Parts: sequence; C-alpha cells; structure tokens
Amino acid sequence: MFRQVAYRLLTRSTTTTYSAGAAATVRRPYSTEVSTDASSGDSAFVEAWKKVAPNIDPPKTPIQFMEPRPPTPSTLPSKLTVNFVLPYAAELSKAEVDMVIVPATTGQMGILPGHVPTIAELKPGLLSVHEGNDVKKYFISSGFAFVHSNSYADIMAVEAVPLDRIDPAQVQKGLSEFTQKLNSASTDLDKAEAQIGVDVHSALNSALTG
Repeated sequence: MFRQVAYRLLTRSTTTTYSAGAAATVRRPYSTEVSTDASSGDSAFVEAWKKVAPNIDPPKTPIQFMEPRPPTPSTLPSKLTVNFVLPYAAELSKAEVDMVIVPATTGQMGILPGHVPTIAELKPGLLSVHEGNDVKKYFISSGFAFVHSNSYADIMAVEAVPLDRIDPAQVQKGLSEFTQKLNSASTDLDKAEAQIGVDVHSALNSALTG
C-alpha cells in the first residue's frame, strides 16, 4: 500500500502557469534517466570564472564527476557490481562479485545480484566480498550500504581495515582494558566511552574468531 501511494506521489504531474499562460508537466526523474555531459561541465560557471581569472584554468564542477546510473536489466545479472569507499580511499570501484555480506544494525545481510533496493545502516563488524573461491574480509567501524535495483551496491564506511592486518593479541588486550574501565566507570560519560570500546573490541574478536 505504501509503495502504491509513493509511486502516485512521484509520478503525479504538477501544473505550473507561466506568464505566457503555458502549462508544463513536471516529473522527478530517476537516476537512470539523468543524462550528464562530463566534457562540457557548467558553461555558465566556466564563463564567469574566465572573467575573474582568465589566466587560470577553471576547476572541475560536480557535474563532470557524475555518471548516469545504468538501467535496471530485464534479466537477472550473474554478478553484483560493488563500490566500496572510505572518506580517503576507494577499496572497490565497479567490482563485479558474486556476493557481499555486510554487518547491518539488524544483523549480517547478504547482498546478491537482483537484491531488493535497500538502505542499511552498518555497525562495527565483518564485511566480506565473495568472488568465486576468493573471499576478501574487512573490519569496518560504521557506515551505510545502498543497494539499487540494477544490482549495484554502494558501501560507504567510516573506517575499514583488512582482517589479516589486525593483531588478535592487541584486540584481546583492548577488550580487557575497556572491560575494566566499564566496571570502574563512575560517570555516564566514562561508561558510554568504555561501552563503545567494549562493543568495538568484541566485534573485532568475533570477526577474528568467527
């Protein structure tokens, strides 16, 4: 029922009256319908820049970095296309894989080709990328996963570390230290900070031992 109402709201036309008395029908385009021309950029911005700084090349504008989202295929694709990015790097860019498992706040969520469109909040835990017999594992702190109807998945994490680079001894040491801090905490702030440390190190320990 909710989807039917949402679809009607998105596709409902609105009439705008111009000074000449003409009417235009406006509908919000989907991302797959938006066309971008990376070569042209924003011509108005470029012209204004040349007037102010004619001897300096204008910087690129956001439109030059945009690409239209590929349309939803009519048949189920065999691969899932994944973008896995951090604030400072891109771990995966348009990588075609069999499956990705992410640590959603509601539990571990497997993403396969043809997955229903979803937005999932991520919690500290194990993210695994499966391609044949090859499995890449990362420990992530938090973030979001955006799963699109065209078998694309965009995963944004605040921090991510390959699992094989984590020292189990340091994880056990940190878990013990934060557990002691939690037991001896006297203020709400100290308890909250210690609890975060316990939760993160517990998730690290589970990722290493599970």
